[in-house]
Amino acid sequence: MDCTHLIGKQSKDGQEASQQDCKQFILSLPKENGWGSSQYLYLFQCFWCPSNMIQPVISFQNHFQAKDNDIVVASLPKSGTTWLKALTFAIVNRNHYSFFEDHPLLRSNSHELVPFFELKVYGGGIIDQNPQFDLSKMNEPRLFGTHIPFPSLAKSIKESNCKIIYICRNPFDTFVSSWAFFNKKRLNNSLPIISLEEGFESFCKGASPFGPFWENNLCYLKESMTRPDKVLFLKYEELKEDPIFHVTRLATFLGYPFTQEEESKKVVENIINLCCFETMKELEVNKSGSFGKNTNKFFFRNAKVGDWKNYLSPSMEEKLSKIVDEKLSGPMSHLENHTTNIIK
Repeated sequence: MDCTHLIGKQSKDGQEASQQDCKQFILSLPKENGWGSSQYLYLFQCFWCPSNMIQPVISFQNHFQAKDNDIVVASLPKSGTTWLKALTFAIVNRNHYSFFEDHPLLRSNSHELVPFFELKVYGGGIIDQNPQFDLSKMNEPRLFGTHIPFPSLAKSIKESNCKIIYICRNPFDTFVSSWAFFNKKRLNNSLPIISLEEGFESFCKGASPFGPFWENNLCYLKESMTRPDKVLFLKYEELKEDPIFHVTRLATFLGYPFTQEEESKKVVENIINLCCFETMKELEVNKSGSFGKNTNKFFFRNAKVGDWKNYLSPSMEEKLSKIVDEKLSGPMSHLENHTTNIIK
């Protein structure tokens, strides 16, 4: 659905579209039952957006001005976002902090250090901007996170020289991890849980937060192939298998390559150990802390590859496999060799 008529809309007195205009517009959109604490997901700009994030997305698109040294960590929910944010922060700030004493990642969740556009930066609940978040006070390079598909990013991001890192996880583990995560949030908000079957059916038809999952993956994959200096596409499973290679690759892409001296001093390994699941899960801030309405411990379940096999039946596996095969063919068939390797 084309929703661009609301972006930058002006009223008769020259002011931006009112909050009431936006609410009325949202109610006109196709909707599905929500995940997490959102009552509904709305089909907005061809992706399924939680109801409480449509206004922040519009504000982000209207107002954000990218800088060439900005870095954006992009992903679907529960695809390795927390991990990649931590790695990115540790890489670009490695000369400012000790890995072993009072490092920000030892006392803050990575989502606090690398804020989401749609949740924190513009998540103030009004359409113009979040007055509680001051972009001018951010240290450079500024680090941001997002689940928004590439076509719906702010124009300034797409036209600037800022870097985007996207992490993709196989859809089977992505679904199970998302289903478990959002149900924890629902229980925390005294909402009924979503059954595995109900969540799976929604995921398969694309109606999951910031989905369809195949569109979110493929739009960033396509950009990474068209503009490899702009977008780096990482696979969660490969990062798990060979973290030294991919962290080194990530640092080079960002313009912060490791020197031979750093490599000899095991700086890469120190970053990997600082940011690994086992370290982060055991930190006090991630056991009992929170940011906004999010409980930090919900972000750390098990991080295992293939855990979906403990949840999905053979018929579910067959159905999702067929959907993946179907959605990666057709108009995107020229990417088949790449997507087959990345998704499966």
